[in-house]
Amino acid sequence: MASLVMQLLGCDVAALNTVHFSNHTGYRQFKGTRATAEEITALYEGLTQNNLTDFDVMLSGYAPSAAAVEAVGAIGMDLQRKAETNPGSFFWVLDPVMGDQGRLYVNDDVVPAYKHIIRHADLILPNQFEAEALSGIKITSLATLAEAITAIHSTYNIPHVIITSVQIPTLAANTLTIIGSTTRSDGSPRLFRVDVPALDCYFSGTGDMFAALTVARLREAVFTAPDPALRTTKSWVSRDDVPATELPLAQSTVKVLASMHSVLERTLEVRNREMKSEAVNGEDGSEEDRRKRAHLRESKAAEVRVVRYGGLLRQPEVEFRAQEWKKEDLPAQFR
Repeated sequence: MASLVMQLLGCDVAALNTVHFSNHTGYRQFKGTRATAEEITALYEGLTQNNLTDFDVMLSGYAPSAAAVEAVGAIGMDLQRKAETNPGSFFWVLDPVMGDQGRLYVNDDVVPAYKHIIRHADLILPNQFEAEALSGIKITSLATLAEAITAIHSTYNIPHVIITSVQIPTLAANTLTIIGSTTRSDGSPRLFRVDVPALDCYFSGTGDMFAALTVARLREAVFTAPDPALRTTKSWVSRDDVPATELPLAQSTVKVLASMHSVLERTLEVRNREMKSEAVNGEDGSEEDRRKRAHLRESKAAEVRVVRYGGLLRQPEVEFRAQEWKKEDLPAQFR
């Protein structure tokens, strides 16, 4: 998903796959292998020996073990060292894939491995559960969410954070809320939010889709920003006088979500037509067998139609906007 999305937006991609699966895990069954740390390192060494590491951006996502996380981290840090004399020439986007909905789906030792490497990233993309794991703060309100983001900024010295899905009681129903922040020079957060309509369907791969779109759209926002000096600024951190909603991170997030919503909305239409027109093959077997066949059918129907609707990634049909946080939603120290 990630490589294809970036390519559809014009990026040249060198993909180091950390898994080789027959299908995505949303089907609940798959065949294939997970890459070892040694295999990941060897692939990067192959790129290095052929002088093929002149990357502008690195996107890292799921790694199947703590050792694999460390191998990916070593790659990111090596690329940063090579770019030290040219600020702004390399940017690392890290999606700390650890779990969701209150549970880990990686081994326990992956969490400290991520805590070790994320302090080297420029932007991280945790979901709410992962943000809680990294910050040590339970997110139950917008105030505790602001505290969690601030803790991530300060603990790991990460300049940019986007929490990709937030579910708390005070937010509107049938709405997905995405929260982002870029630090000021004193380390305080510049918080923004983007609300989008929720679609009544589970899609696999949307996290990878969001991350890939962010790579392309953030770089675009930085290189078209009013301040040309931003592109040669370490970690692409805007001046303190840039409001939260005008940050390149906010402007790119708006575009990312517009593209995703457009493609997923069309995918949902196709999915619903397929579910109406196709009967489940065979009604024999146990109740468990019938449930399994139904799940596989639904998973296939909900495959994101990235190629079919690739044009909507580039030119989405909807527009969203970034909002500044209301003072009453912030902890007292940020009002």
